[in-house]
Amino acid sequence: MNIIFHIDVNNAFLSWTAVLLLQNGYKEDIRLIPSVIAGDEAKRHGIVLAKSEIAKKYGIKTAETLYSARRKCKNLKIFPPNHKYYKEMSNKLYEYFLTFTPDVERFSVDECFLDLSNTSFLYDDILELAYKIKDEIKNKFGYTVNIGIANNKLCAKMASDFSKPDKVHTLFSNEIETKLWPLPIEDLLFIGKSSSAMLRKLNIQTIGDLAKTPENVLRKYFKNRSTYMIEYANGIDDTKVISKHGKNKSISFSETLEFDTDSQEFLQKKLLIMCQKIGTELRKKGLFAKTIAITVKTNYFKDYSHQKKIVNETNNTMELYQNVLDIYDITIGNNLIRNIGVRVTDLVNHKNNQISLFTELNPNDDKIQEVVDDINTKYNDLKIMPAVFYQNKNNKNN
Repeated sequence: MNIIFHIDVNNAFLSWTAVLLLQNGYKEDIRLIPSVIAGDEAKRHGIVLAKSEIAKKYGIKTAETLYSARRKCKNLKIFPPNHKYYKEMSNKLYEYFLTFTPDVERFSVDECFLDLSNTSFLYDDILELAYKIKDEIKNKFGYTVNIGIANNKLCAKMASDFSKPDKVHTLFSNEIETKLWPLPIEDLLFIGKSSSAMLRKLNIQTIGDLAKTPENVLRKYFKNRSTYMIEYANGIDDTKVISKHGKNKSISFSETLEFDTDSQEFLQKKLLIMCQKIGTELRKKGLFAKTIAITVKTNYFKDYSHQKKIVNETNNTMELYQNVLDIYDITIGNNLIRNIGVRVTDLVNHKNNQISLFTELNPNDDKIQEVVDDINTKYNDLKIMPAVFYQNKNNKNN
């Protein structure tokens, strides 16, 4: 049986800043006063990135302007973010997790998944281990975490969000109906504001309602996402914890954008270009990918990723891109994106197609792809791209 931990630092930016300030002789613990972490107003980045619990009681919210926050709380203390230090703290925490299992995956700068499925011979009581880790982090590093325990990544992540701070929660398969289904639909991982609004219009109010909804009812509104949404509502998730210490190599491309954006056309064009680059690299090395992921950094410097198993391992650009589009919505959500990337893992040197009655095979695909690669390599640029790239461009011009 799979045992997955999701460990999430409570209010990471504020907690880590508090630790640094106390180490440097600051007299107050900013977690205990009205305080926020916010960007530089002079650079038009004067947005609340994190807030203390006391600031929250004043009605201060993440993403609101400092001007607005000050109006709600006159004695509000404001501290700049220190992303270099946050990365250091994240790395220390990651190294600490590796002392329990080599199978550790970063979900964001302040969240990790730990796969403890193959360590049962080391730990007699998984719940006891979770409390040990939680308490050691508090004593060793000076801040608190939440730990969710489940049989897959989705449920572990959901469990860690149940109530905070400094808590351990479980959401095992036999607890789905009692712990997950009663929650409002907005609480389901990867369901954004627009999706939840549409679901409520369909009279789907809770996660349990969604779990019992026929897929054909949703497909009209959510297309390919319908399958994922119903599976998640039922606590179904077969994605693996991907550790960089694992045997499987990976290929990835990412880009920090010139401006934060939520433009689907712009972001999907970037993803297409990255799939072209990854496909070219795979074909050059004679490799095929079995897993693909989108990685993003939001305008609040939060890192997220979501991955998908590819039914037929591939190095074809458009097949890679289609798989990326399948997880696009649940990765991007309603965020403004600062950095975006694509990563492929589980690389193999052969392809075993599982033929479907509905699969259209083109025996010339590989040859065409080879010719395209030769031309692009010759001119050291992406001179030839899939037609959809130019269609999007022409549509915009029209």
